[in-house]
Amino acid sequence: MKIDAFPHILPRPYYERMMRATGGAAVYMQKRVSAIPVLYDLDERFRVMDRFPDYTQILTLASPPVESLGEPELTRDLARLANEEMAQLVRRHPDRFLGFAAALAMNDPDAAVAEAERAIHELGALGIQIFTNVNGRPLDDPRFAPLFATLARLDRVIWVHPARGAGVADYPGEERSRYELWWAFGWPYETALFMSRLVFSGLFDRHPKLRILTHHGGGMVPHFSGRIGYGLDQLGTRTPDEDLAGVGRALAKRPYDYYRMFYGDTALFGAKHAIQCAIEFFGVDHILFGTDMPFDPEKGPLFIRETIANIEALELTREERNKIYETNVREVLGIPK
Repeated sequence: MKIDAFPHILPRPYYERMMRATGGAAVYMQKRVSAIPVLYDLDERFRVMDRFPDYTQILTLASPPVESLGEPELTRDLARLANEEMAQLVRRHPDRFLGFAAALAMNDPDAAVAEAERAIHELGALGIQIFTNVNGRPLDDPRFAPLFATLARLDRVIWVHPARGAGVADYPGEERSRYELWWAFGWPYETALFMSRLVFSGLFDRHPKLRILTHHGGGMVPHFSGRIGYGLDQLGTRTPDEDLAGVGRALAKRPYDYYRMFYGDTALFGAKHAIQCAIEFFGVDHILFGTDMPFDPEKGPLFIRETIANIEALELTREERNKIYETNVREVLGIPK
């Protein structure tokens, strides 16, 4: 069985209400998702899934982040609606969907903790999905510490999706990013920043068993392992205007070792060498099959097809492939056989 741990969906009731939300910063994604029927048309989704034998999914809500859609009064309701709809899809189609990651309105941190508890205890969520920043605020902000503590206590997984829009300029002298580079290069950078801020905040010292699954194979991190290894071992030695040496000393391990505590998926857009790099960095036990379906040029099947082809072409043992396709997903997410 191939269990896709990171495809995306917008349940139709949620999709319709989300598209009516115009007060937030999410307009840049609304146009994008409206052109992909597989996100909200279940029949179309099943037609795509039927092309791949023994293929099932764990549901995660597609961008835009819930918190970017408006004020907390609206986003709290949207998160509840998304979770109830995803839970219902899992109940109605257990052969298609093996579980879901709960959506949260992170612009209300207290409500996010409460919704995480509700979704896990009452709806059966396997964990939660967050984004790499909360409307521009980093996740090492103390107001989000209770959420990480809650997931550690509940022993549930945190899915992490990158978030950045065209409003984050490529250069200080410009107002906007151009040519969709905010997405092509900005999202992998966002993921690396998110991971780094949590590493240096001491999160894994406080919660050493916390499981965090990064989308797109950990973004930039595996590909720049030398820089986060020997490079960050020199933290503070080349920054005379800021004393960072104490930060490194406060951690129980070298920074490199914390980065390898994250998990990564295989959603790397058909780039076999990139999947290989992620496997070499995280280790095969920390890699989960994920495709980013349906955000591909064919609006559904291409990323599934190419990701499977990549994994089959890698020099892996049968046991290692099975780990990536199914065993790791079940063990990390807590899905019984």
